Amino acid sequence: MGEAEILPDPGQLVIHSTLFFYGDVVDDALATTIAKDISDHWNEPEAVVTIGKNTYTVVFDIEGIWSKSLSPDMVFDNGNPRNNYFRVEAYAMGNISFVDGISCNTGYFKLDNLLNNSTTAAHEYGHTLGLAHPAILDIRGKGQPGIMYPRGTICDPAFQYDPAAAPGTKGGTLNPFLRKVLSSDIGLLQLHHLPFNNNGTAVLGGFSSVFHEVHLPSG
Repeated sequence: MGEAEILPDPGQLVIHSTLFFYGDVVDDALATTIAKDISDHWNEPEAVVTIGKNTYTVVFDIEGIWSKSLSPDMVFDNGNPRNNYFRVEAYAMGNISFVDGISCNTGYFKLDNLLNNSTTAAHEYGHTLGLAHPAILDIRGKGQPGIMYPRGTICDPAFQYDPAAAPGTKGGTLNPFLRKVLSSDIGLLQLHHLPFNNNGTAVLGGFSSVFHEVHLPSG
């Protein structure tokens, strides 16, 4: 979730998102690293959008904060569309990171999904802005997979875990480390249709307002 802001000078449409991270494995360095990873991915295309007669460069302003004393009420009572809340732990049920829906501001991340320049955080951030997985998950012949293609997508060999594997077999599906944010992904946000107010701001995404308790392994 974020707040979109039109800045006529210098000709930018800025998406502001503040990501509050909580959990047993979070520290200031991790919060900064995750936010930078998301920012780097979403700013890479240097996308532009035309609103009315004006063209703007789309800029993602992502801040990551370690929220050491986050309480459930702080999440439930938040009314700032820039604020997002993600628990980060070494263990997550289902062994996956997730957010709480399409257009949301909360979720639960598994630590090892986020390391080593993974695209997981950037993918989940796309969900918070309103993007779902594409309907067609066999994109052979289409080249570079966009950021919202999920694990299991059938793609060209160069983007598989194992380029020599047969499509759809073990190793023959999308390696998520090789996804990228494309200009077409940002186009799907439909920024030119946002209802900007007189101050030039609009909300992108929605409030889910879920505080996640820590997941514990069964048994």
